[in-house]
Amino acid sequence: MANATAGTTSPDGPASAPPPPPAARRSPRERLRPWLSTLAVVLVWQVLAALGALDPRTLPGPVALLRTAAGMVADGSLPHALAVSLLRVLAGSALGIGLGLVAGVLAGFSRIAEDVLDRPFQMVRTIPFTALTPLFILWFGLGEAPKVALVAVATVVPVYLNTFGGVRDVDRRLVEVARVYRLSNAQTARRVLLPGALPQVLVGLRFALGVGWVAVIIAETVNASAGIGFLLTNARSYARTDVVVVCIAVYALLGLLTDAAVRLLEVRLLRWRAAFTGR
Repeated sequence: MANATAGTTSPDGPASAPPPPPAARRSPRERLRPWLSTLAVVLVWQVLAALGALDPRTLPGPVALLRTAAGMVADGSLPHALAVSLLRVLAGSALGIGLGLVAGVLAGFSRIAEDVLDRPFQMVRTIPFTALTPLFILWFGLGEAPKVALVAVATVVPVYLNTFGGVRDVDRRLVEVARVYRLSNAQTARRVLLPGALPQVLVGLRFALGVGWVAVIIAETVNASAGIGFLLTNARSYARTDVVVVCIAVYALLGLLTDAAVRLLEVRLLRWRAAFTGR
């Protein structure tokens, strides 16, 4: 049934999945190309810093930042903060993505579930999750719970919206075929709706994980005794611009790594899709 969602059915039954499109295979030069603009910016930045055009107290050069990062790794502050932040994002994202996925499938499959679930999610969508930080501190105290809850709220809405939209975009005839074969609701959701909605679900996952890192930054800068956000707040208090920039660069790197992991998942799970991938 999963193959049927790819539109590769035949009179004799589901056809085998087509090979991945040639555009999906990129040469080493093509893999390097997206990084060239970033490397050019870093190079210009370093040249300006070396020429004294940048005040090191407000914006140190990349080489100085590498020395600062090496020192933070050597004294253990950066690895410890990184581990704490990563655990918070993983815990909150797992909760938010799980809830968003289940709620999206239910609301997309059943109009009764849509009436129950969609309005509250739409209301949560319009609330900036940063506004919930003081409320979560009052509810859950000063421990890990409010930080994990903030990440969960930040990630649940994108996954819900994209899953709901993906399920509603599934061809109605595929659901009718599932009824003809007398699949249960759970089997229909697992074998028809989820595979059909998978491209949009993965888009929601990429967006959710990116927002999850933003949420953990906010949580750790408001109330925390460990984490990258805690390092950033401390550095700002002591006017350590180099540490602030290193923390920001770490967040950016983590966001890129997270996005790359989801894109790798897309390549593996969506091999059957013959979509346009650019020229």
